[in-house]
Amino acid sequence: MTAWTEGPVKKTLAKFAEQKEDFRLTSGEPVHRLYTPVDLADQDYLEDLGFPGEYPFTRGVQPTMYRGRFWTMRQYAGFGSAEETNARFKYLREHGQTGLSVAFDLPTQIGYDSDHPLAEGEVGKVGVAIDTLADLETLFAGIPLDKVSTSMTINAPASTLLAMYQAVGRKQGVPSRALNGTVQNDILKEYAARGTYIFPPGPSMRLVTDIFAYCAREMPDWNTISISGYHIREAGATAVQEVAFTLANGIAYVQAAVEAGLEVDSFGPRLSFFFNSHLDFLEEVAKFRAARRLWARIMRGRFGAKNPRSWMLRFHTQTAGVTLTAQQPDNNIIRVAWQAMAAVLGGTQSLHTNSRDEALALPSEDSVRIALRTQQLIAHESGVAETIDPLAGSYYVETLTDRIEAEARHYIERIDAMGGAPAAIERGFIQSEIHDSAYRYQREIESGDRVIVGVNKFQVEEEGPRELLRVDPEVAERQRAKLARIKAARDGGAVDRALGALEGAARGRDNVMPHILEAVEAYATLGEINDILRKVFGEYHASTAL
Repeated sequence: MTAWTEGPVKKTLAKFAEQKEDFRLTSGEPVHRLYTPVDLADQDYLEDLGFPGEYPFTRGVQPTMYRGRFWTMRQYAGFGSAEETNARFKYLREHGQTGLSVAFDLPTQIGYDSDHPLAEGEVGKVGVAIDTLADLETLFAGIPLDKVSTSMTINAPASTLLAMYQAVGRKQGVPSRALNGTVQNDILKEYAARGTYIFPPGPSMRLVTDIFAYCAREMPDWNTISISGYHIREAGATAVQEVAFTLANGIAYVQAAVEAGLEVDSFGPRLSFFFNSHLDFLEEVAKFRAARRLWARIMRGRFGAKNPRSWMLRFHTQTAGVTLTAQQPDNNIIRVAWQAMAAVLGGTQSLHTNSRDEALALPSEDSVRIALRTQQLIAHESGVAETIDPLAGSYYVETLTDRIEAEARHYIERIDAMGGAPAAIERGFIQSEIHDSAYRYQREIESGDRVIVGVNKFQVEEEGPRELLRVDPEVAERQRAKLARIKAARDGGAVDRALGALEGAARGRDNVMPHILEAVEAYATLGEINDILRKVFGEYHASTAL
């Protein structure tokens, strides 16, 4: 190595300087000129890598991975009314999508009905508006729930939307035990990185663990949580921070459930994760491998889980929305393609590919079809899915995997010393670390140290895209009229009884889920149900600026 550096490298540098004196990953970590076996001298194959489908799952959670079945192609979709989103779901299924993913509008995400004053101007804008069970019935009309898996990106009112989904299944004649999908239900990242929380952390964690316990009995194939690093990354975290803060939140959920009396292997196999796939291709591949190994070690070593399925980190991936640019939006197709490739090489279980126009508007039909085709091209034409973990053994990828795991573990130890993720969030530690990374990244772009094609280099004069999706401004009025009709037609006594029982359960220690289901089936609204919980639990107001 020294001879090579002092010989050929030195001679070359004398004639041609390298492009930079200092190469760094998007996380800020230095990139060396070359990686060799010396970098992996301490790695033990069976202890650190092993075989796919076996502990520590570095190389994947299934023994045959994509040779048996491709990842689920699950485009995140939702806008306007339930009718419009239902039509988009059917469009995507006709074009080969294999799973559904629901985007809810902001009022739904924070537990307000469309006729609430705070919902003004937001109904149906960034997702579909859901007020009552009738909306979810429309959302899934003509889509048999026993033939599709559904992911719902909902957190603070997750219990209400899960109950609605269960009720739609019942109306379709699908037993709850046959329902397959995921509810995001990750409230801790809302406090740290996103902001759509309702209740204080304590009651929020109770709602999370109530869902764990309820699903273990009633919906055994349902993923009870999708512990999300995606939004942490979108807020500006590095790859290491994404792994560290996500798994620290995961530790908090497991700890809360154990303290609530649940046995770790009763819920461990249904925990799932949600990661971002960002620009730095090889770092992203390594990130997924490192996260999988670290979680396996945490669940087996720290919590004593015995079931190998409890050790598995299964995850959904979304390409990085924050990297899409309004300038030269067709460039986004290329960015999304390599981000998706990194997710596949990292062993994702399902994938959303962003659309080229998302920096400007909700995805148009043409753009979302190109995004879906990107996944299909990777699956069927690139060849990368034909062997498992093909980058394993790369001196660089393995070094990155080891480094990300070690640095994420160090972060988790610091968070443990503060009393765990909820305490670290309350102290503002996690938010502060994310802010610092976001600031550094933005400074690199503004100074030109980090090139973003079309933004700070290779700019052109360009016209804006001709076709953008705009939500019908009349959607809010129609939604409020529909809500009024349902309120007028329902059995008010049944609603009052169900909401009263829910309040009693919330004040006591009974699991709230059966009572929320009863209220949902009486057509109590999302706002009414969450107002009961607000009355009992109170509302959270952040003391730290995000």
